Amino acid sequence: MTAAENVCYTLINVPMDSEPPSEISLKNDLEKGDVKLKTEALKKVIIMILNGEKLPGLLMTIIRFVLPLQDHTIKKLLLVFWEIVPKTTPDGRLLQEMILVCDAYRKDLQHPNEFIRGSTLRFLCKLKEAELLEPLMPAIRACLEHRHSYVRRNAVLAIYTIYRNFEHLIPDAPELIHDFLVNEKDASCKRNAFMMLIHADQDRALDYLSTCIDQVQTFGDILQLVIVELIYKVCHANPSERARFIRCIYNLLQSSSPAVKYEAAGTLVTLSSAPTAIKAAAQCYIDLIIKESDNNVKLIVLDRLIELKEHPSHERVLQDLVMDILRVLSTPDLEVRKKTLQLALDLVSSRNVEELVIVLKKEVIKTNNVTEHEDTDKYRQLLVRTLHSCSVRFPDMAANVIPVLMEFLSDNNEAAAADVLEFVREAIQRFDNLRPLIVEKMLEVFHAIKSVKIYRGALWILGEYCSTKEDIQSVMTEVRRSLGEIPIVESEIKKEAGELKPEEEVSVGPAQKLVTEMGTYATQSALSSSRPAKKEEERPPLRGFLLDGDFFVAASLATTLTKIALRYVSLVQEKKKQNSFIAEAMLLMATILHLGKSSLPKKPITDDDVDRISLCLKVLSECSPLMNDIFNKECRQSLSHMLSAKLEEEKLSQKKESEKRNVTVQPDDPISFMQLTAKNEMSSKEDQFQLSLLAAMGNTQRKEAADPLASKLNKVTQLTGFSDPVYAEAYVHVNQYDIVLDVLVVNQTSDTLQNCTLELATLGDLKLVEKPSPLTLAPHDFANIKANVKVASTENGIIFGNIVYDISGAASDRNCVVLSDIHIDIMDYIQPASCTDAEFRQMWAEFEWENKVTVNTNIVDLNEYLQHILKSTNMKCLTPEKALSGYCGFMAANLYARSIFGEDALANVSIEKPIHLGPEAPVTGHIRIRAKSQGMALSLGDKINLSQKKTSL
Repeated sequence: MTAAENVCYTLINVPMDSEPPSEISLKNDLEKGDVKLKTEALKKVIIMILNGEKLPGLLMTIIRFVLPLQDHTIKKLLLVFWEIVPKTTPDGRLLQEMILVCDAYRKDLQHPNEFIRGSTLRFLCKLKEAELLEPLMPAIRACLEHRHSYVRRNAVLAIYTIYRNFEHLIPDAPELIHDFLVNEKDASCKRNAFMMLIHADQDRALDYLSTCIDQVQTFGDILQLVIVELIYKVCHANPSERARFIRCIYNLLQSSSPAVKYEAAGTLVTLSSAPTAIKAAAQCYIDLIIKESDNNVKLIVLDRLIELKEHPSHERVLQDLVMDILRVLSTPDLEVRKKTLQLALDLVSSRNVEELVIVLKKEVIKTNNVTEHEDTDKYRQLLVRTLHSCSVRFPDMAANVIPVLMEFLSDNNEAAAADVLEFVREAIQRFDNLRPLIVEKMLEVFHAIKSVKIYRGALWILGEYCSTKEDIQSVMTEVRRSLGEIPIVESEIKKEAGELKPEEEVSVGPAQKLVTEMGTYATQSALSSSRPAKKEEERPPLRGFLLDGDFFVAASLATTLTKIALRYVSLVQEKKKQNSFIAEAMLLMATILHLGKSSLPKKPITDDDVDRISLCLKVLSECSPLMNDIFNKECRQSLSHMLSAKLEEEKLSQKKESEKRNVTVQPDDPISFMQLTAKNEMSSKEDQFQLSLLAAMGNTQRKEAADPLASKLNKVTQLTGFSDPVYAEAYVHVNQYDIVLDVLVVNQTSDTLQNCTLELATLGDLKLVEKPSPLTLAPHDFANIKANVKVASTENGIIFGNIVYDISGAASDRNCVVLSDIHIDIMDYIQPASCTDAEFRQMWAEFEWENKVTVNTNIVDLNEYLQHILKSTNMKCLTPEKALSGYCGFMAANLYARSIFGEDALANVSIEKPIHLGPEAPVTGHIRIRAKSQGMALSLGDKINLSQKKTSL
């Protein structure tokens, strides 16, 4: 039997704080109590039997005093009781009392109340004793003709399980159910009957389907789902049947039920790779995403679309549907939008890039008009990046995109503006023909920029790419406008002179300690010029930045002024104009230096910025050709090198991606002929429905299991010693949010072990779902016990416990074997992920938990150590390959990963090779880990500590 067909027993939760009642008191309640008391007593009996108690003396009491009652609650409880109570003697013969029970079943199957009939039929599905079922067969058959559908559908299920387990009891079941199906009107009954025919007699199921294939759209969704499953199985087992049934699958794509549409689309893709079929399935998926309100459903269906795209022959078909895929952007959820944009970007081609850009531009403009929502900024950022990628891949589009995006430089959201700036910088360097347009647009929005970081970037671009006399003069005008009246110090003092009394100018305040960039303390004078707080008047942007003490922008401005002044000198021949322009640039720098040294700004100018501005003043006063070259040529070359390295990196990763997707057939690969293939040989014949059912039950077959080296044996943990009376070992199966422990227990003694129980407890963010039920182990026998553990977050978890048992006939207390701890490896939950440098830095600043791990390894090569850490922590290296290549005795790299619970983990590796200790000296240094939660940071640190040293093979 497959995992899906195993018997499922009813599990009942037990309150642990109450004392278990005695058998005598229970017997008394069952005999003499009223209905309420009998109900409570029966519940207690059921719980005690589930916990391993035998209670043989109560069986006859229940048959005599409880079985005849007509109360519905008691009837339902009795079905649970008969399901779990031992029905045979130790030698395997049926208990005599069960004949009385069997008679009670028969009466219930003829009961006038449909609930009692139906629930009794459901119970019979779980019965495994043929002797009990045999006398009931006529009553079960009669239930097929009951007026109520609840009874009929459960009768079908009962007949199916009895036919499957004991065919001799009802050999004509398929024929009986086929006749029932033809005349049945209720959808749930038809579904159960059809399901039985699929598994018991597929030919009859096909005959029935052939007669009603044109009415399939009118059936209920539960029956349609079963029809899809049958068509899938038949067409895979017998490909010649495809033509007969594929039209039916096409019709089911129009079903009103989302579940049927989803399954039909998935089946159609596996049955046919014709472009029309793929297009129909993809359209169906897109409709589902748009119409379904649940974000999880949207993400699952999007994943199916992405899987379709991975197939090279299907990619072309999906490229024509890019515009339909973009309709999904109407969903407000950021994760859905992110996946949609990525999919659209992967599918975009020169044929549809123009339409894509138009839609994205509209979306960008929409985000401007939307009332600010926390995700709006992030969505805007995503759109900017997507447009950026489109422009880089299709340069013709850049001219359309740039004017729209430049508006965002004045945006309040610094992250989106920074993305636009990065894009503009790349575009202006790559596309010479667009430079005038970009410079013109930049000058338009320059005065509206609100963020100092964006202002610095814009200054650099203008300084680097203004090449005409008019543009250079415009830049100077904008700078003067942004700086306000100069000299700054005098104008600020004048502004305040009328509003300040002289005695208020100097006041004594507490000394303020500042930390310099070197990490040392600098103390500010307690005597400082302070002004009473008054409403801030509107200042020009650059003046505002400087008075706030941000002098890094002043250093950037000095460089820009130097570049444009040197360029102006080369463009204009008149000596008078040259001198006046240079003098103006020098005046601006000098007034900023003066301001920095005065007490007006909130923070004084730093020495680095003073040096930079002084250097620029010196360059302008001398105007040497060497400096001219450095400022106007070398800077641009550096940018060019960086962009070309970045482009090369992208091409390399795309090439790797395409190589992965290319289906290559090796010269000596065997050829599979469909007609000569055994049913279980072809990979396409794996049962999708069975796989999805197993996945839902947590028994997914992992892809790596196909590799014989990655077998289950690699994950077996020994729990007890070989000389212990009970030997135990566990296979730990991690499946997303839960862990299944498959424990093998072997009785190594010559005694029968009774009530052998696996008792488990957990440490960390783990939770035991259910208590494994007790077993009886014969001498030298073995058994498998399964235990489920739920996982709530990525932390190192420990499962510990013991096995307790009684020895048959021994008078001593219960025996106990303590088990070794099972450590849950967090690597099963951590997946490599990628993010931009800006996102990495932002997270690094936000995360509060840091764990610093000292490198202690026997690896002597820096690169080898980094690869070893990447492999053992499952993280991805964000530092490009180019930056890590070469050898200089030290290395720094940023690593990033995400857990399946959505937790981020960042790491920074700073390592060096101590040269003075010789060539064989191991790598030294530190790894700093940062995470949002303490558990994640500590667990990852422990993992690195455990796997730092390379084991010798």
